[in-house]
Amino acid sequence: MRSGAAAAGALLILLGPAALPAAADERPERLFTVHDKRITESSGLAASRAHPGVYWTHNDSDDGPYVYAVDGEGRTVATVTLRGIKPRDVEAISLGPDGRLYVGDIGDNLDGTWPEVWIYAFPEPAELHDQTVTAVRYKVRYEDGPRDAEALMVHPVTGRAYIASKKQSGGGLYQGPEALSPTGVNTFKRIADVPWVTDGAFSPDGRRLVLRGYFGSDLYAWDGTPKKLRSLDVPFQRQGESVTFSADGTAVLYGSEGSDSDVWRLRLTQDAAPAPSGSPAAAPSGGAQTSSGRAAGSGSGSVGGTDHALAALIAVAAAIGLAKLWSGRRKGS
Repeated sequence: MRSGAAAAGALLILLGPAALPAAADERPERLFTVHDKRITESSGLAASRAHPGVYWTHNDSDDGPYVYAVDGEGRTVATVTLRGIKPRDVEAISLGPDGRLYVGDIGDNLDGTWPEVWIYAFPEPAELHDQTVTAVRYKVRYEDGPRDAEALMVHPVTGRAYIASKKQSGGGLYQGPEALSPTGVNTFKRIADVPWVTDGAFSPDGRRLVLRGYFGSDLYAWDGTPKKLRSLDVPFQRQGESVTFSADGTAVLYGSEGSDSDVWRLRLTQDAAPAPSGSPAAAPSGGAQTSSGRAAGSGSGSVGGTDHALAALIAVAAAIGLAKLWSGRRKGS
């Protein structure tokens, strides 16, 4: 385990300008706090389609085969137990166009220990109450060997599954087969490079993709491959692990590990759905788009009026705090 100072330095090198928000008029706001004392390592987040205002989440490793439905007040309104499942390192959750929830047991903190990982799928419950369900288990391997991952995204139109690997030097976006098979092995193939990713999500219309890390997130246009539109702001969180689009696609929500963790919302005031494939991406309203994908005059060099120096100090403090948190975390978290 590297020292806190070294880890903080490495994080800041990775962060660079991404530690600063892309638009001064887009600031995250606290939406609710998760009050369930069982949910201490919320690692994935998905907005329900069947139950407006409800969000699905789960713990990281060492919890058991449980998925929780949390309402907009942070109250757990249902606990779903996956029958016969013994999860190893659950990191992500996503909703597919078939109405099923897909749970990614895809973590591998030693980055190469496990030759295969798993995805579990079950129908989103029609009624919110504690229940036990039978999930389909899909075996997953990567074409270029085992790796750590924390982001599973199921496309809301095609149903195709994607996984983003997690690596400090940059990960990869992996595409699954057109349809997952419950028999045999589902091989995921690398289709793009991505930053250090802790979670990701498609917009409800499938035309945008958001990928987040601990201190930054990026918005992409999607036509089968990601094309970066711009960076998004993220709140400072104890350990920012999860992201999802709101059910109407007008905002992204950020979650975090930790007891009584907060879920934050970032309204996409400058964002419109990207233009169809083959035509230029539409510039965000309020200004022409620059070559970096940000809107001209959007205030990308400040944090609500705070200059770069102060923002850098804040990022340093946050990075050191995260490094200390990491050094004390138990194996498998």
